[in-house]
Amino acid sequence: MPIIIIIVALCLLRYFEVWKFADLSWWWIVGLMGVAFLWFEFIEPMLGLDKRKAHDVDAQRRKERVKQSFGDKKKK
Repeated sequence: MPIIIIIVALCLLRYFEVWKFADLSWWWIVGLMGVAFLWFEFIEPMLGLDKRKAHDVDAQRRKERVKQSFGDKKKK
């Protein structure tokens, strides 16, 4: 996600011609977009980082469901 923020910031700085970014070639920004595409489409799935995030969300839901189930039975 930080790479997306950097890309947006560079686009805005280049577009509004702020400081030294006014001379920055658009090709650097396009290249960074290409790197981001490669990361999110190929490298992240290859390393299993996308599945790990989904697994963490599922584990949190499971813990909440167990806590809710056993919490209700103790009250009865």
